[in-house]
Amino acid sequence: MARTRVGLPGIPARDDPEHAVELLLERGYDACEIDFEGGFWMDYPWAEKLGEVARAADVALSVHAPLFGFMGHLEAEGRKFSSAVGALDRSAGIAAACGAEVVVFHPGFLLGRSREDAISSVVEQLGTLRERLEGKDRAVPFGIEVMGRVRDLGSVDDVVEISERTGWVRPVLDFAHMHATSDGAYLEASLFAQALEAVDAIQDPGTPFHIHFSDIAYANRNEKHHLPYGEGTLRADPLREALERFERPATVISESPDEASSQAIRAILARA
Repeated sequence: MARTRVGLPGIPARDDPEHAVELLLERGYDACEIDFEGGFWMDYPWAEKLGEVARAADVALSVHAPLFGFMGHLEAEGRKFSSAVGALDRSAGIAAACGAEVVVFHPGFLLGRSREDAISSVVEQLGTLRERLEGKDRAVPFGIEVMGRVRDLGSVDDVVEISERTGWVRPVLDFAHMHATSDGAYLEASLFAQALEAVDAIQDPGTPFHIHFSDIAYANRNEKHHLPYGEGTLRADPLREALERFERPATVISESPDEASSQAIRAILARA
């Protein structure tokens, strides 16, 4: 049975990398996603030290890029586009420095376009970004996250297509978002397995599934906010059962709003 790691969506201490990893280990986690959603707080020497300590402790790292770091802008120019490229470039640099497995980013928006045109724009701009990263030795894997609004870009099908067309981007399944946009359908292992199968079919062998998970509040098939585990209807048991059907390892990042919820999810998934 392949290994399932469980981790937090943020470094638990910013004073020292060794302290941060110690806290992760004390709480039983073997993964962590570096939290840059709101902006960068870590420099390259800090990232390099974090990587050293994490590797020694067998803690898998990933990076979540700033929220404004998305591709698929209407025009590949201007301040917003340059800021997005810069954010993804720096995220990749931090990932390379610390040995992170993947850089997670959001797919962007339809912006009045058809879904097909928006996806083509994302793919084209990601290609330009990849050339820039290769020139800086920062060509790390990226992971495009499934989003939680039913009428915008970022469904499972969208991120699978973008990943397949680029070849270096992986889908990041956010089951809380998927539960919301399906009006609470993710109750049985078979539906979890169906999504995992779509990713497994296009992702390089041996690389782990990268998954976000938490309980979720939603309305009209759109996400509202994360819930403490057990207050909604999304459960980790069917995810564990689905993961057991695959030889591929997995890293699951708990995006729960409290430590007790993350520990509950970890206790279930660690048996996988």
